[in-house]
Amino acid sequence: MKVLLSTYSCEPGKGSERGVGWNVACEVAKHHKVWVLTRPDESREAIEAELAKNPISNLHFVYFTLPFWKDSLRWGQSGAMQIHYYLWQIQAYFVAKQLHREIGFDIAHHVTFVKYSSPSFLTLLPIPFIWGAVGGGETTPPAFWKDFSLKNRIYETLRLLARGIGEVDPFTRMTARRSTIAFAATEDTALRVQAMGAPHVKISSAIALSQQEIDQLAHCPTPSTSPVRFISIARLLHWKGFHLGLRAFAQANLQDAEYWVVGDGSEAQRLASLAKELNIAHQVKFWGLLERDQVLSKLGQSSVLVHPSLHDSGAGVCLEAMAAGRPIICLDLGGPAQQVTEETGFKIPAHSPEQAIATMAQAMVQLAQNQDLRVQMGKAGQQRVQQYYSWAAKGEELSYIYQSITNKTAH
Repeated sequence: MKVLLSTYSCEPGKGSERGVGWNVACEVAKHHKVWVLTRPDESREAIEAELAKNPISNLHFVYFTLPFWKDSLRWGQSGAMQIHYYLWQIQAYFVAKQLHREIGFDIAHHVTFVKYSSPSFLTLLPIPFIWGAVGGGETTPPAFWKDFSLKNRIYETLRLLARGIGEVDPFTRMTARRSTIAFAATEDTALRVQAMGAPHVKISSAIALSQQEIDQLAHCPTPSTSPVRFISIARLLHWKGFHLGLRAFAQANLQDAEYWVVGDGSEAQRLASLAKELNIAHQVKFWGLLERDQVLSKLGQSSVLVHPSLHDSGAGVCLEAMAAGRPIICLDLGGPAQQVTEETGFKIPAHSPEQAIATMAQAMVQLAQNQDLRVQMGKAGQQRVQQYYSWAAKGEELSYIYQSITNKTAH
């Protein structure tokens, strides 16, 4: 088959959006001929260097960017970047339309950004269109806003406003309605995409791990029984919920345990102050921002991942911890709730901060006191990642769906 992928963000050896774009392209190219639309300013040099070392004959990149706005990286993830993204999607349609005349694609697939509240104009091509996986429909439960500063409440309000504007954009609704299938990363996003008119919605993670990463993480040493060490790894932002993790750890009152925090961000000072206020500062270690190999080393020295995020579409760190054989404690929200099962960890109901903290503390006590349970959940997590969250499995799933769609279209 001839497949057209739209990957605004795409780069080898990266995580997040760039990693999604690159890995989907590479895995689909194992099964079909693939043309990838992407930007030259973000990653052309890295892509061409990687393909020079490891050629993929089925993979072709088509680079373009706005003629009047070529430096899309200058603005980071600001509002200006989102405007560039939107305009690039319009340009992508005209580039794709010309390519389709020359090549004759069987299917078009929007891959990145993983964002449900912006359109993809590839849906206007006269071929089946796949949207996503897309995310962003997750929302912090209202009861948890009371812990946020005024600045953070403004952030959450603006996020909801921007998302609401996107939902009523006629072109976004057109994207949903005209999709042959829409993949949503979470149940929350699935409901919003359905409400916008998508006829067929399937929940599917946007993220996965490479076999190399899975194999590397599988060699993490079995953690020692003492001290039991909890770890949280992410940017230190209010919606990552680390304040809930620290409060739960204090409530669990595990005198011999430790809590490690890896990452940096705007909440760093507040979290350090909270640890002192809770009288657990002697048990809590803030490591700051570390290189990836150092992060994996810290994960290998820990017993349990605590990831109490309030609105993650996906959580690569949960997959990494599962691949390393570590049980997960997360909130029953967003991407982590899709990844984690009762066999691989604890999904904590999120009705109120007080309830979530108390239930999380109980899970910490249970895991701290039961090494066999930690090992059992760790093994189940490794099996789950291998079966459902490898990029190879993702590529096979997409290939099967492409084939099914085109077979139906042919008949």
